[in-house]
Amino acid sequence: MSERIAFIGFGEAGQTISRGLLGEGKPAIRAYDILFGQPADATLEAAARGLGVGLARDHVDAVREADLVFLTVTASSSLQAARSCLPGLNKGQLFLDMNSVSPQRKIETAALVAPTGVAYVDVAVMAPAAPYLHKVPCLIGGPGAAALVPRARALGMKMEFVSPEVGQASAIKMFRSIVVKGLEAILVESMTASSEYGVEARVLASLQETFPGIDWEKLAGYMIERVVSHGKRRAAEMREVAATLEGIGLEPIMAAASAVRQQWIADLGVKERLKGKTTEDRAELVRAIREAMGR
Repeated sequence: MSERIAFIGFGEAGQTISRGLLGEGKPAIRAYDILFGQPADATLEAAARGLGVGLARDHVDAVREADLVFLTVTASSSLQAARSCLPGLNKGQLFLDMNSVSPQRKIETAALVAPTGVAYVDVAVMAPAAPYLHKVPCLIGGPGAAALVPRARALGMKMEFVSPEVGQASAIKMFRSIVVKGLEAILVESMTASSEYGVEARVLASLQETFPGIDWEKLAGYMIERVVSHGKRRAAEMREVAATLEGIGLEPIMAAASAVRQQWIADLGVKERLKGKTTEDRAELVRAIREAMGR
């Protein structure tokens, strides 16, 4: 059976996963993004058309006939986007919440959509989507997770069942992010500071000696590039992590600091300074950061 899929939000995640799914020629996909119809953001609609994705008029139009609904919006708008879908949701649909938000936000969203009869799935995307397309590794939980597993497998997607409870899959991702996004922020700070004295290579060599199993030059370039390209979104995710930690009575010292450094890179406009170029060259990235700083 060919799945009918709806994407609510058609940014990087929606486009990347759609590209992979359509490459296998299986589903019919429709999408809606609140930026559709905005002259300044016509690129989103052009991207959808280029992929062969149908354009929906609004949230309700997108989800009404779908078998699987993928919610891939910004963290700050996930609950409102889900609310906007409610009139079009029906029993038998699976509602896949793929947003990087707190376990509590996932629980709230699940409760919001439950009266419609859809089966909610808490999806935690555990790696950058771009290299994997639709095969990006995901952890899933919630009342619809068990039913999703064979259907996801038929679509070529890699979704690992965690729990029938909402929130556990997202908790795994969030608390892993304290380490991953924290290390990104640390490497941005360390390499930018090291460049002031021209000692980046010596710092990396020292790290290599202490942790010989890691290629620190390669890792620094990769992680700094992730911040440069996605700092704004990563900062938002870390603020969600910080709020989650506060909710359980743990002061979010590291999570909050990571959010600040990630946001700092976004606010500097380093990505714009590179003029669309994507590079994992550590020296080039640090040079761009320093230029944005006026150093």
